[in-house]
Amino acid sequence: MRERGRTRRLMGLGARTGGAMIRTRLGGQADWRALGEALFEGLSELKGPAMKLAQIMSQWDDLLPPDLAEELARLQRQAEPMPWESIRRTLIEQYGSLDTHFREIEPRPFASASMGQVHRAVTHDGATLVLKVQYPGLAEVLESDLVQVRRLLRLGRWFKVPQARLDALFEELAASLRGELDYHAEAEALARYRERYVHRDDLVIPEPLPEVSGPRVLAMRYVAGTPLRDLESADDARRQAVATTLADWLTEELFTHGELHADPHAGNFAADDQGRLVIYDLGAVIRVPEARLVAMMHLLEATLEGDPMAMDTAMLELGGRQGQGAPLSLYREAAEAISALFQPGEQDFGDVRVHRRLRDLSPKVWAAMDRLQPPADTLLMSRTLNGHYWNLVRLGARLDMHARTQPLLAAIQRR
Repeated sequence: MRERGRTRRLMGLGARTGGAMIRTRLGGQADWRALGEALFEGLSELKGPAMKLAQIMSQWDDLLPPDLAEELARLQRQAEPMPWESIRRTLIEQYGSLDTHFREIEPRPFASASMGQVHRAVTHDGATLVLKVQYPGLAEVLESDLVQVRRLLRLGRWFKVPQARLDALFEELAASLRGELDYHAEAEALARYRERYVHRDDLVIPEPLPEVSGPRVLAMRYVAGTPLRDLESADDARRQAVATTLADWLTEELFTHGELHADPHAGNFAADDQGRLVIYDLGAVIRVPEARLVAMMHLLEATLEGDPMAMDTAMLELGGRQGQGAPLSLYREAAEAISALFQPGEQDFGDVRVHRRLRDLSPKVWAAMDRLQPPADTLLMSRTLNGHYWNLVRLGARLDMHARTQPLLAAIQRR
């Protein structure tokens, strides 16, 4: 009965979202603020895959109407926690008597997300841990929720996204959400990343504790830090140090190891009291095949050269652009907007002129989607990189992207 009620609520939210999108597509007006408030209230309570999708959508700051993006962004920082008694039952199923293992567990979580929440705990020997606890019953409702997510994604047809691409995007998203329920895989990712980046003294990744973890509880050593979203008021030197570390780490992750942290919302990152970047959550890590990376760098190179024909060739190499009608004018406009961040010397990621040009470009990209037809895995990579871009914007980063990309482009040409 509860599952049917959940499905009805998701269908209602989906219908309301679809109605707003269709009215806009047909030239009407939609109350995006009211829709955003309704989605926040409904999804914050329901949790699960639909809330995760809304969090992902909120990272597309340059694609969504500002009022809607602002309301959805609240899901990243203000989502209502699950009642302690429900979480406590899950912990008892894992540990039996909690008093046997812990001196104290804080009933109020210090982080709440779409698929679980995090509670601080102290062991009897005084060690402070965090317990990432999966929401009760989430595995059971996942598949029914995904049915509703698939229906929401079908709204993309109004923006001329081919059904085959929407289906592929759904499968990629569904695999990612199912993977986030696998705490064993996340513990392995934490261990892998800790070993991989042990040489970096500007990066901290919490240590997983498999001996006190289980299928629905992931235990890690506690690492204190100021969340990235709270660093906007920090002093400039601290913000620039964290931004530089974030950019360096993403470059190494992609071009040395062929992986990408695919959940870039600001709550997954922090800065400790030494100014090091803390990466809390590795529940979503995707492989980036070398061929895909090479094709994306070819597209970047053509974009920076302002060559629309080469951009179209790169789109074909990526697996997009099926059919005729290369949108050359759109390519030119995109090149002008994007190349501003890659001029020699430090570029200010807080420059509102760049954001405005990207925001103005977005409706034109959606309007040309029937000709662009980007592959699903490229859409997910784009969403991820876009999320990391906005994290750099929040930090007010000033980076020399020209100096960073030129060696990478040269290396790609030698491959």
